[in-house]
Amino acid sequence: MSENLFDEFDPVSSKLWKQKIQYELKGAEYTTLLWDSPEGINVKPFYHIDEAKEPLAIGAKNDTFKIVQDIFVKDIEKSVSRAKTTLKRGAEALQFVINTPDTDIDTLLKDIDTLVSVYFYLQFSSIDFVKKLDRIAADKSATFYVYTDPIGNLVKTGNWFVGQDNFELLKTLNTSCKKINFLSINLGIYQNAGANIVQQIAYTLAHANEYFNRIADITSTITLQVSVGSNYFFEIAKLRALKVLFSLIANEYGYKQDCHIVATPTRRNKTLYDYNTNMLRTTTECMSAILGGADAVLNQPYDVLYHKSNEFADRLSRNQLLILKNESYFDAVNNPADGSYYIEELTRQLADRALELFKDIEAQGGFLKQLKDGVIQRKIQESATKEQELFDTGKEVLTGTNKYPNPKDRMSEDIQLYPFVKNNPRKTLISPAIEKRLAEKLEQQRLEQEKVSSTQ
Repeated sequence: MSENLFDEFDPVSSKLWKQKIQYELKGAEYTTLLWDSPEGINVKPFYHIDEAKEPLAIGAKNDTFKIVQDIFVKDIEKSVSRAKTTLKRGAEALQFVINTPDTDIDTLLKDIDTLVSVYFYLQFSSIDFVKKLDRIAADKSATFYVYTDPIGNLVKTGNWFVGQDNFELLKTLNTSCKKINFLSINLGIYQNAGANIVQQIAYTLAHANEYFNRIADITSTITLQVSVGSNYFFEIAKLRALKVLFSLIANEYGYKQDCHIVATPTRRNKTLYDYNTNMLRTTTECMSAILGGADAVLNQPYDVLYHKSNEFADRLSRNQLLILKNESYFDAVNNPADGSYYIEELTRQLADRALELFKDIEAQGGFLKQLKDGVIQRKIQESATKEQELFDTGKEVLTGTNKYPNPKDRMSEDIQLYPFVKNNPRKTLISPAIEKRLAEKLEQQRLEQEKVSSTQ
């Protein structure tokens, strides 16, 4: 049908919408509907083509997002069996968490289909181990992503993997490993520590800039490990702004590849009590990740805070993504957020503010200098404190925890993993960024009350 059915309607301008809103407010000011985000963005009640600017160029994706399953490797045979089962039940990629270089990696990967992308989260630093992965990738013609992020380890733990820095390690990998993608940036650290979205983007750019400055002619696809929060539209815009600005910085160094985004829901808003609400949170967070353009999505089980890995929870988290993909058709459209005036404006404002902050960091000596001076950590803590105050006063709501809690909930007997920040005094080069959930203090109080109740 070539006829445009909307031609019979008169266009409605932005001015007319505002007049209608003013009328419906019965004399109250239109400005009462505006609100400010933690990033300082003034959010309007509606967005209109009259006020829209030229959209940012978000590169179209060629492939749909991959559903990733996380597997902690301890017993090789069990890990192999679990990987096979997981792939049969809908996972399209695997992430192996490996804590020792003595792991029999040949056996672990022996039966993995070469079409399956594999991510490696190594909790150690070993050139020989990564070279072994490169050899296997060459032999199998497989696609491997290794999370090698020395700066991320410095931010998270306060120390480098080894010595004073690890840039020589990265230079060695850059020249010797040609079949794997070995370089990554873990910006989930910033989100889970309480940084706002502008800070997350800017710190990622500054983080990446340190690598571009020190490693000439990077050949690896750079993986961005993103944690996605619950501010639905802002998180979509975050990923879009991140892609635009990463390309902008990378092009200055002659790096023409797109970043590879692996997204996972944040832990910052997850709760111990009323834990089933975590599934609602992770669903919308995975939706934001997909609509924002993530290449791979690794969902979190609803009980990840307090239970050891188990098949029931893993299956539920995997099925959330399978439903989004196969029943809600979230994979059917490239860049589905294009044309949304609201998301386009959020993307632009987040990008502009993050770029301004990035330039300020560089003007003050760069990311590593500001880390060593404690500036980055202080800024993150300031943002985290503001968000914590909103939660403590009930202005930021986590249903079932600080709003509508179920007083009959009992959790003390179900905890298999310690769900709170661990106090581990040690000597560090810098102060680490502390990843902490909003509900921790309130949950600790409730657990103490459970103990008291059980002794009475």
